[in-house]
Amino acid sequence: MTTIAASPGISQTASALRRLYFVRFAFAIVWAGVTIATAKEIGPLAVALFVLYPLFDVGAAIYDLRSSRATGSPTLLYVNVAVSLITAVGVGVAGASGIPAVLRVWGAWAIVAGLVQLIVGVTRRKMGGQWPMIISGGISVLAGGSFIVGASADHPSLTNAAGYAIPGAIFFLIAAVRLGRAAKGN
Repeated sequence: MTTIAASPGISQTASALRRLYFVRFAFAIVWAGVTIATAKEIGPLAVALFVLYPLFDVGAAIYDLRSSRATGSPTLLYVNVAVSLITAVGVGVAGASGIPAVLRVWGAWAIVAGLVQLIVGVTRRKMGGQWPMIISGGISVLAGGSFIVGASADHPSLTNAAGYAIPGAIFFLIAAVRLGRAAKGN
């Protein structure tokens, strides 16, 4: 068995990402539970919850930017921050128009954020623990398309959009666990 020592920059980044992924797992599970339980209809609470998720994504991307400066280009993380901020505003505005409008904004965000997550995961493959992020990004793209299509259904629902956070949470948990070796520097 051979052990390859990770550079200090990769080890520190992996450790920071591991913490972030555990936090993202916990947030997404709690958010999904609360949102599924309360977002049967479009109302101020449902809109606030759907605004909160992309805002949390902004905070996570900023933390990621600060933690991973030494390991790659931050361009896609800046894109994620911008897109998530626009999404938060868009969901807030769309909430006044009803569930279909929210689903269209949410779906577009899921597609773009999923593509960013997939590409960032591919660029970080050498760090380890990124396959769950790559898979999750791909699933997000597909889910986003389904939200946009679902917006045209006879009785569109926010439940599937809220449930979207659960697989993402599980992938964050798997990635956090898998990053353990890189975080320890071996």
